[in-house]
Amino acid sequence: MLLPEVKKHYGKLKFLIDGEWVDSKSSSIEIDTNPATDEPIAEFPMATKEEAIMAVEAAQRAFQTWRNVPLRERAYMLFTMHHKFRDNFEMLCRVLTQDHGRTIGEARGSVARVLENIESACGAAYGLPKQNEHVINLANGIDEYLTWEPLGAFLIITPGNIPMHAWSSFVPYALAAGCTVVISPSRQDPVAAETINRVALEAGFPKGVINMVHGGRNINKEILHHPYIKGVGFIGSNRAGWELFGMCGKLGKTSSINGNGKNHVVIMPDADIDAAIPWLLRACFGMTGQRCLGVDNVVVVGNIYDEVKGKFKEAASKMKLGYGLDPETELGPYTTKGGLEKILEWTEKSLAEGAKMVLDGRTVKVKDYPKGYFLGPIIIENVDPDMAMAKEEAFGAVAAMMRGESLDQAIDWINTKTDLGHSACIMTSSGKNARRFIREANVGNVGVNVGVAQPYAFFPLGSRRQSFVGTAKSRLASMRMFMDEKTVTTRWV
Repeated sequence: MLLPEVKKHYGKLKFLIDGEWVDSKSSSIEIDTNPATDEPIAEFPMATKEEAIMAVEAAQRAFQTWRNVPLRERAYMLFTMHHKFRDNFEMLCRVLTQDHGRTIGEARGSVARVLENIESACGAAYGLPKQNEHVINLANGIDEYLTWEPLGAFLIITPGNIPMHAWSSFVPYALAAGCTVVISPSRQDPVAAETINRVALEAGFPKGVINMVHGGRNINKEILHHPYIKGVGFIGSNRAGWELFGMCGKLGKTSSINGNGKNHVVIMPDADIDAAIPWLLRACFGMTGQRCLGVDNVVVVGNIYDEVKGKFKEAASKMKLGYGLDPETELGPYTTKGGLEKILEWTEKSLAEGAKMVLDGRTVKVKDYPKGYFLGPIIIENVDPDMAMAKEEAFGAVAAMMRGESLDQAIDWINTKTDLGHSACIMTSSGKNARRFIREANVGNVGVNVGVAQPYAFFPLGSRRQSFVGTAKSRLASMRMFMDEKTVTTRWV
């Protein structure tokens, strides 16, 4: 039975500037659609340069007072925000499903991550005193101590695939540190972006602490170049991320830049195959494959390849497609038509390189949703690690099966055949194999007998190589981006 939508249409969206939801004066208006139906659910403006500057100036004004709000009061507001998100949990989940396309179960998991990040930010706030160091009588009559101070206003750019989760990977930590933010959300799901900020404001933050404008590449550049902005938190593509990182280098600003991934699951001969199949479904097809820690390459080591392929194909072919507000749906639509078309192109390119189709989801039809952006699960094989498609992120519900001869070979493929380093997982019953994999796989997030190596909020997203650049990782580690050390040396005797 389909869960009710929060609204059928959300009207013309607004900007959040200096504590007020304001109408834009921009003449550039875009349409937001429900990916399951291709029907409009909102329209939203693209900010003018003047509106972007207004948001930055509001964040800077707010910083002058927010930085001096006592630590306990900042933490109390974060706790209050946590309660507001719990009170609005189901509403947030349904908006996310309607705007993004994921299943309601996946949306509930994502909003639960938001709550975890707020909890983690509260812990980070109370942990700040422990980071300070104080040495008495370091030299005759001299004391020295270390303090951490907030830097100022920050630009936060959130992606279309995890609009709420990415928001929570930066914003609560910035507020805990005493910083303020200007948020520039993806154009793919602006209703989700507006909704999460509306709930956050219910906690009673002073005006200007949280600001949001809908923009794009040029507006992001405008904001980042403003002297009041001290850095950027970003999750998105390598192309955009490395451009931002270059700007930060020239401008002398801090950053947390999280980009593309090309992730692997290695299945060893001693793995529990029946347990591994559900993990594979989640890893390869969860959120329609639109996740930075999702898996593209499935490396099967030894003589179990045919068994794994058969069971994987059978399970994937039974996944129910549909609107994510149906609790029985297991695979929703792609967020945009463009995302769907890229997967079709990626699949054609793979077949042209010599891959063979195992399960073809390209012709799937979803009853009641003929205009939705749907594809069924796609499984291909005969994939060589030197093929372009074995190195480039698919960002869709596509699994590339690869025959591996040994754990050595699998680790080598992970470390040398791609320059991306988000995550890798191993499925095995051998502690020896698992330990070696953990130590030798050159990625930032490792999983053992899980399909997705997703750290909890109080751990950083430890991505490596071309998948991350910047001053600090996201989540808890972002506190080091939002703050800087100051050492104080005193003599009173």
